[in-house]
Amino acid sequence: MRSLGLSLILVAALAASGCRAKQDTTQNTSAAPDTHTPSSLPSGATVEPPTDVDDAPVPQPSSDKRPLLVCFGDSLTAGHGTDPGQSYPDYLQKDLDAHNLAYRVINQGISGNTTKDGLERVDRVIALHPALVVVEFGGNDGLRGLRIEDTRANLDAILARLRASNTRFALAGISLPPDYGPDYIQQFQATYTVLAKKYSAPLLPFLLQGVYGVDGMMQDDRTHATARGNQVVAENVLHLIQPLLQKPQRRS
Repeated sequence: MRSLGLSLILVAALAASGCRAKQDTTQNTSAAPDTHTPSSLPSGATVEPPTDVDDAPVPQPSSDKRPLLVCFGDSLTAGHGTDPGQSYPDYLQKDLDAHNLAYRVINQGISGNTTKDGLERVDRVIALHPALVVVEFGGNDGLRGLRIEDTRANLDAILARLRASNTRFALAGISLPPDYGPDYIQQFQATYTVLAKKYSAPLLPFLLQGVYGVDGMMQDDRTHATARGNQVVAENVLHLIQPLLQKPQRRS
C-alpha cells in the first residue's frame, strides 16, 4: 500500500465526487464523534450528501446466462470521471473474456456511497444472485470522520449478508489522510484486515495499487483513475478474485 500521505487527496476527492454525482440526494447522516476524529476536515476536503438507495443502478435484463460478478462500491468502482465503458468493471469484463472465464460483470458502484449506503443496497445485490461480489467501501466514511465501530459494523453486516446468501466475495480497501491521526487511521485500516480474516476473504488493501501517482493513470483530481489506470485496477482485481473463479473449459 502506498503511504498515508499519498492517500490524502484520494479520500478527499472520493467524497467531493459524490457531491457532483447526479445520483446523490441529501439526507441526515449525523453520527456521534469518534475520539480520534479531527475537529476539522483536511484542507480542500468536502463532505458530500449520501446517495439514496433508490438511485442504485438497475441491471438491464439480458439473455446472457453467464454467472454474475458484481463490483459493489463507490466512485472508484463506478468509474467517476471516465467515459462509459472505461470503469474498472468494464475492463475486468474484457480481462475475463480474454482468459475464457465465463462471467458477466455488473457495475454496482455509486459515487458518494458510504458503508451505510452499501448496507442499504446489499439486499438488491443479493437479489441478482451473483456468483461473486467485489466489495469496495469505506473512503467516504473515513473522510466524514465517522466512528470506526459504525464503519466496521456496516461493512461486517454487508459481508455477513453475502455469506448468509452463499455468495462468495472479495474485499478491496483504501487508506486515510494523516490529518485523522495515527489511532483513527490504524483502526480504520484494521477494519479491512480484521474482516478479511474473519470471513477468510481475499483482500486487496489498496484498490489503486500500482496506479496512484503513476503518470497517465490518474485524472487531474489525482484521485480517480483514468481509463488507462482502470485497466491496471482491473488487472489487480482479477488477480484478487482469480482463486474464486471457475477454471476455463478446455477447447477441443
